Amino acid sequence: MQRFELRDAIEEEIARGAFAPGEHLDEVELARRYGVSRTPVREALMQLSAIGLVVSRPRRGVVVARPRPEELIEMFEVMAELEGMAGRLAARRASAEDVTRLQDTHRACVSAAAAADADEYYYENERFHAAIYAASRSAFLRTECIELSKRLKPYRRLQLRVPHRMAQSLAEHAGIVDAITHGDGAKAQQHLRDHVVVQGDRFADLIASLPALDVKAETPRRGYASR
Repeated sequence: MQRFELRDAIEEEIARGAFAPGEHLDEVELARRYGVSRTPVREALMQLSAIGLVVSRPRRGVVVARPRPEELIEMFEVMAELEGMAGRLAARRASAEDVTRLQDTHRACVSAAAAADADEYYYENERFHAAIYAASRSAFLRTECIELSKRLKPYRRLQLRVPHRMAQSLAEHAGIVDAITHGDGAKAQQHLRDHVVVQGDRFADLIASLPALDVKAETPRRGYASR
């Protein structure tokens, strides 16, 4: 198992609830579980700590973090605005090469969706959004988008497994590609906001897919962001 695969495996199990919030993650047990040495486990936990999925506690070592729904809402709301801005700038600034790269990543998403491969779609979806960040030609905005994306990765992965969400995501991608290709910044910004911010049933579907969360608060009326 390669190191990024190990990180992703632990990340997904935390999001699915296999490792509960507050649970201690023992390096020896994890190494045995995944058939690796302790060094890659330690590195994976450091990476997960950097995005807030695990935390280091005195006398307890590394434990699974306890994200609150309100925190997720706030992060996704900010992500929606950042992505919208990236789309608007990309529509104005993208080179022919940028547009080609975006179209290529969209076609890869189409292939993954046709194969009903949620995991492959997840990775191609990451490349799709990364192509938009790059096309914005704003190094600072690109960095901010990437850093926040890292914190939201496990929840996006699960959200794409909600029934019909992958097909809906793909259809939304098509509108985004069209807007950026035709240089329509306002439409690109709106499409990306709509792609990321969701309300009502889609919020409830995502919360229902997160067994690792201790959801005690009522479903908020504000939009919830997703992928």
